Amino acid sequence: MANVTLKKIAETLGISTATASKALKDYADISNETKRKVRELAQQLNYKPNSFAQSLRNQESKIIGLIAPQIVHHFFANIIKGVIDAAEAKGYLVIILQSGESYETEKKQLQLLLEKNVDGILISLSDRTVNYKHVADIIKEGIPVVLYDKISKLLDCSKVIIDDRKAAYNATKYLIETGCKNIAHIRGPLKPQTTIDRFLGYKKALSDHGLDFKDQLVFETKNLSFEDGYEIADRILATSDPIDGVFAFTDLLATGALIRFNEKGLKIPEDISIIGFSNWFLTKITTPSLSTVNQPGYEMGQKAFQLLLKEIRNKRENKESTKEIVEIPTTIIPRNSTKPRLITEKTNN
Repeated sequence: MANVTLKKIAETLGISTATASKALKDYADISNETKRKVRELAQQLNYKPNSFAQSLRNQESKIIGLIAPQIVHHFFANIIKGVIDAAEAKGYLVIILQSGESYETEKKQLQLLLEKNVDGILISLSDRTVNYKHVADIIKEGIPVVLYDKISKLLDCSKVIIDDRKAAYNATKYLIETGCKNIAHIRGPLKPQTTIDRFLGYKKALSDHGLDFKDQLVFETKNLSFEDGYEIADRILATSDPIDGVFAFTDLLATGALIRFNEKGLKIPEDISIIGFSNWFLTKITTPSLSTVNQPGYEMGQKAFQLLLKEIRNKRENKESTKEIVEIPTTIIPRNSTKPRLITEKTNN
């Protein structure tokens, strides 16, 4: 006989999976009648998740779920390490899932985490997620949820972010301060908030420094990959307006472009400067080394868990949780793919 899932119990009783999960955990906001029905059916169907007995005793499983768009991505790997280190210190197990930037996979994984009776969920939304009902429904059910990195302003929950607009502004401003006048931007489709904000930061920096924004200097890519950066480099070099600076949405895109510029015989940064975003380990070993925006993933992971733990404890004690938005600061890391910043300030005599 196939294993009985929490979803099956919920469907049989005509309730949500989150309600069934909370009933098994003896949450105070679930009626005694609902708890009785869920437990009786669970016993009848021989439903026994690994943490079932402990969950009933302690009203918690000591397990949290984490969904990341990509696990092998250097930035998300750092976030995961930050979460695991912080969680283990508090006695929590972390279930790690990868959405692969898929909306449908993301929905299935959230359902899976609920069936595992997790105490809370950390999630960075996929690039293809444009409908947020699956997350909103979980929040409405009272399951602690914290968004990190790729978020939606439409979801009422705690979030850990960087100021993408400010970071992109500073990266573009840095290129301008090194003498660049014609700066291209490589970005993804304008769907995730991060892509929108970095694009807007780029545009604002140009405007604030008296440079015209030109549509033809914005190059869109679907995959944000090394290969896309490599291919876009040829399109950059084919423009009629000579480009002397490039701000790329990710370090992978920047690295692909940098390699292609090298192959075409350009001198970097003398002929063209380039700056990436995230501070991957590879930025130190490219030739020349790649200037970038440091995006502190480990700190984001630790803070995201701390927010989630706070909400889990408040839920257990029937306390109201205040939704928080925590911004982690970013910095520019100058390396050899950009020229030194020009001295623009006047010295007082």
